[in-house]
Amino acid sequence: MTVSEAYRRCERIVRAQARNFSYGIRLLPPPKRRALSAVYAFARRIDDIGDEHGPAGHRLERLSDARAALGSPCPDSGDFVLVALADAARRYPIRLPAFEELIDGCTADVRGTTYEGFDELLAYCRCVAGSVGRLSLGVFGAEDAKRAAPLADALGVALQITNILRDVREDRLAGRVYLPAEDLRRFGCTLDLDAAGGFTDPPPRLTRLIRFEAERARLWYGRGMSLLPLLDRRSAACTAAMAGIYLRLLDRIAADPAETLAARPSLTPWEKTMVAARALAGAGR
Repeated sequence: MTVSEAYRRCERIVRAQARNFSYGIRLLPPPKRRALSAVYAFARRIDDIGDEHGPAGHRLERLSDARAALGSPCPDSGDFVLVALADAARRYPIRLPAFEELIDGCTADVRGTTYEGFDELLAYCRCVAGSVGRLSLGVFGAEDAKRAAPLADALGVALQITNILRDVREDRLAGRVYLPAEDLRRFGCTLDLDAAGGFTDPPPRLTRLIRFEAERARLWYGRGMSLLPLLDRRSAACTAAMAGIYLRLLDRIAADPAETLAARPSLTPWEKTMVAARALAGAGR
């Protein structure tokens, strides 16, 4: 398999499966777009292993195989994701060991880990999303990499908290609870489900809980968006588009928590396109 074909396949994964990120990635110049597509494709592979059905032992074994593949000096020439990722890592200072943090986070998912306090959830968010922010920074580049890394990490945390709020019901139906137990107690919630799959907690309590977590996410967005001035124009536009889409999604969640808990919220393609267009225009100022 040629490197060019490997990249094309990774870009197809982004277009088909990165329903939010693709709107930002497409704003990058072709070399960076290809490299970030390779990063996303491998991250998506790890995430899919964590989410798939089947015995936990089998999924843990597959995650272990993904970890071993990262350390291999010669990627499998038949694995287009590894071929593209290896080439991207030769062209850009991508810290591939950060993928191991993502694997650690997905391992926690497979094992059904729950979180007592926010500090524990924060560590998880940094593994599964902050790591991807730092990997992306290797492609973007930054004027001050030391200063930029924790900001990329913070933006990843903000996006992951948004994901958690968007997927509360879906995750609960799958037997997963990510919201900290101390927060559930604080608002008098259990996230128990009735026979129809609806939450048994009083709606006002759930509303207060979701809005509390949404405000927490906003604090992390505020910190993470400080990354933009450190990036070049197109990388800043890419980052602003991704963050902007998730911020608009967060607004929707906070505006109507009851609707969010009944059905998974999303933005329309038109809304995402408009966010991306504004991000590109803003990057030009």
